[in-house]
Amino acid sequence: MKIGERSLTLERDGIAGHVSYPEREHAGPALMLLHSVTGRIGYLKIEARKFAKLGYTTFVPSLFPPLGAPAVPNIELGAKIQAETSDAQFMSIIENCWGFLSGRADVDDERIAIAGYCMGSRLGILYAAQKPEVRAFVGYYPTVHEEPRTELRPKMPWEAAVEMRCPSIVVYGSQDNVTTVPMQQRMWAAFLENEQPLDWHFISTGGHGFVDPDSANYNAYSAEITWPIVADFLARELDP
Repeated sequence: MKIGERSLTLERDGIAGHVSYPEREHAGPALMLLHSVTGRIGYLKIEARKFAKLGYTTFVPSLFPPLGAPAVPNIELGAKIQAETSDAQFMSIIENCWGFLSGRADVDDERIAIAGYCMGSRLGILYAAQKPEVRAFVGYYPTVHEEPRTELRPKMPWEAAVEMRCPSIVVYGSQDNVTTVPMQQRMWAAFLENEQPLDWHFISTGGHGFVDPDSANYNAYSAEITWPIVADFLARELDP
């Protein structure tokens, strides 16, 4: 299978990010990968290519350029951008990205999944809750913690999870000090409440960000063992 790749910029393409895709003559399944506070960093291009080799047109949008920020900020700036940006703004940006992906000739718009890492996983939950067209959700350690309800954050992730209407796979690590185990249990209960098919995996060796090789919590073993279960989930939910 031949894989095509293209980087997109807001100035040239009207949308920012990176797309990897299997070259094919018919429309097929697709996947949108939402990044963490570190932005559309390099390893996500590798992840996108891996998913493309499985047959999914995979788009990694850069969520920060539409906000006037760099696509790949340092973690401090990324955290500041996230703190100052409303969920409504993020939802609007993701909706534009969905339109780009679903409008591609090589994409079957009835077979698009959302996946996310950290911040992107939290945003993916919020988006899937309001977008019934989302066929499946993949959550790598969604960033969730106790926080006050504000104008920027009017809906909590555990409330949104209850409203989701698609199958999900969620992967957390026991050593996650961002989304602690009690909060993971709260999210598990919320996903169960939506009564959709759920694959929930608790990795004893994983911390927050264990898939990211640039993270202090990177764990090669955890990243390696989660890849096939995510691939199997997507094959089950997206393949005809």
